[in-house]
Amino acid sequence: ISLPFGKASPPPSLNDSLEGDLRAFLIDEDQLHTYDDLTKVNPVTPTTVLKCLQARYRAQVFYTHAGCTLVALNPFQPIPDLYSLDVMREYHSAPQPQEAKPHIFIVAEEAYRNVQGQLEPVNQSLVVSGESGAGKTWTSRCLMKYYATVAASSSVLKSQDAVDRIEKRVLDSNPIMEAFGNACTLRNHNSSRFGKYIQLQLDRSHFLVGASVQTYLLEKTRVACQPANERNFHIFYQVRMMKGASSEQKKEWKMGHGQSFNWLPKAQKTLEEDCFQETVEAMSHLGIKSDKQAEIFRVFGLPPTSANVSPPWAAESLQGAAGLLGVPAEELQACLAVRTLVAGKQSILKPCSLSDCGVRRDCLAKVVYAHLFEWLTSFINRSICADNSAWCNFIGLLDVYGFECFQRNNLEQLCINYANEKLQQHFVAHYLRAQQEEYVSEGLEWSFVRYQDNQSCLDLIEGNPTGVFPLLNEESRLNRASDAGKFGARLQKELGDHGSISWDKFSQEPHFSVTHYAGPVSYQIQGMMEKNKDPVPPEIIALLQASANPLLGQVFGDQEADSTAPRGLSKVVTVVAKFKNSLESLMKILHSTTPHYTRCIKPNPDCKPLTFHKREVIMQLEACGIVETIHISAAGFPIRKRLLSRRAFSIQCCWRRHQLRRRRARGRAAVLIQAGKGAEEDAGLGPRLLSSVLDGSVKLHYQRSPLLYADMLPHLRREGVTGFNQILLEKTL
Repeated sequence: ISLPFGKASPPPSLNDSLEGDLRAFLIDEDQLHTYDDLTKVNPVTPTTVLKCLQARYRAQVFYTHAGCTLVALNPFQPIPDLYSLDVMREYHSAPQPQEAKPHIFIVAEEAYRNVQGQLEPVNQSLVVSGESGAGKTWTSRCLMKYYATVAASSSVLKSQDAVDRIEKRVLDSNPIMEAFGNACTLRNHNSSRFGKYIQLQLDRSHFLVGASVQTYLLEKTRVACQPANERNFHIFYQVRMMKGASSEQKKEWKMGHGQSFNWLPKAQKTLEEDCFQETVEAMSHLGIKSDKQAEIFRVFGLPPTSANVSPPWAAESLQGAAGLLGVPAEELQACLAVRTLVAGKQSILKPCSLSDCGVRRDCLAKVVYAHLFEWLTSFINRSICADNSAWCNFIGLLDVYGFECFQRNNLEQLCINYANEKLQQHFVAHYLRAQQEEYVSEGLEWSFVRYQDNQSCLDLIEGNPTGVFPLLNEESRLNRASDAGKFGARLQKELGDHGSISWDKFSQEPHFSVTHYAGPVSYQIQGMMEKNKDPVPPEIIALLQASANPLLGQVFGDQEADSTAPRGLSKVVTVVAKFKNSLESLMKILHSTTPHYTRCIKPNPDCKPLTFHKREVIMQLEACGIVETIHISAAGFPIRKRLLSRRAFSIQCCWRRHQLRRRRARGRAAVLIQAGKGAEEDAGLGPRLLSSVLDGSVKLHYQRSPLLYADMLPHLRREGVTGFNQILLEKTL
């Protein structure tokens, strides 16, 4: 083709080709909802992925595969029969669940079969992540119900009753934890204000025999300080409404319906979560008797009642709070109004200012609530946890607070977003980076797919000795009054050159902004050091230890040594230090298990049913690396199935024989077998090919072309067949 002036036509550019493919793909919009696996999308771009998810959401299809990840879009309304028992049984009995419609039950079943099918079962972890309001808590509920159903469906009649009891108790832990640990926020009506990792314990027959709950960083500041237009914890509103409680109970707990409390905003707003009777029934099923329940609710009535306790010390409010605590009103007033200063061997009593009285009152409410939450968690664990000898493997469910960015963010949001950064890094290390390195080691022609690595942000927050956390801990341990301005200046001095932190020069409040993987967040420094210190006056501990309430006496009976010890530089254990240690323990557990990822997506910021905002969704997809995940899966090994062929049986038998012969010489090894080579010769001679396979489980990967999926029977293939390139047998730790 010639152009004017004799110039040749330039060859089409790569961008022109991509735009052509994009137009060709999007031209048939009626078929976009049929893409149940985004690795089938061609080309893979943010636009094509977004269009497919929008089409599926419009068709009320809320789950979609994205390589190793399941994408779950929150419908914000009940969907009939989507999680019924019949659906659970359908996925549990399916020969190949991956070939069924995408569903959260596919992820659950894959993890369950991994425990069942491996010669040496490996513990599994289901990581549910997403923004606040994306549906993580609901997804965790569905997963627990699935395992409580399929792991309890035993044909052994003599054990059926015991299994039924334990699976009922495991499920009953959910409404209790949500009542005492969740709250209504601007972004979510049932927002988890703590993180939890639930281990579902399985015996050698893979039946559910117990569970344990590990909690992380309860947002106890919400007890005494609720952000604008948000509510306190659900339990306060449940007890206040108390539709199932008698008039005597309401009077005893000082929570009559007609009363108003400063710490219970939005009390007129009724939610589905305000179900007091459901909480009471769950507590009864877990073995918390009615008299103990009365003690619990009496104590949990303290925070809203004590909100009205302040100088000039109204007698009615003071008597009410003292009655709930089980202490004389005079002692409660003295505890809040007078502090004890120790100078050598002498003790000096000093009256507190009006603001100090308020701080001590808030501290009393927070420390009571936090300790009782820990006691309740321990009671639940004692009720549902099996003996170590009764279980051998577990499936873990991780449900943590989602990424948060409010108008005002402080230490709570910094810790929450730090936890999400760690989980994102776990995903990056386990899949986005490790999978590509695996492909290269297997000899594939591979060009690395770029992805957002958040290691720089983690170095900023936790890096030693000049990260935000170490500097904050150092400032908190100094025996001096906190100064937000000085701490902000030190952050600028130490971290001014770091690319993930910035400051607004026109802001009048001390602050710093962190560029997280999900977007920038500005944190207010004022109050951050005090929250990190989390000091509890010894007078408060002494008051609670002297309480006539049996429950408080039990909870605070062993606190004396820690509370009365001198608080020198090395004695202060900060909130950040405790949270970081617990998070490191969690990451060790996750690294020791086989992870399964579910990305919950919030389709719109207002939680409106079946409303899809493109900008809201695309920001979440880009932040968590969904498009990069699809790229890597589609170009590498997107299809990973269980071995079902005759060769598979030979491999398993060979592995067992080799394990018996070489038990003392275990190590790590992998063998690459070219598909179709000598199929007739080695169909029954697996040992010749697998001489170096050692300890671990067998996992089969096979690569496909964009148009042809791999065959399930590799020994029937011949050399050069498009769509089946190679098989990898690898050790799974």
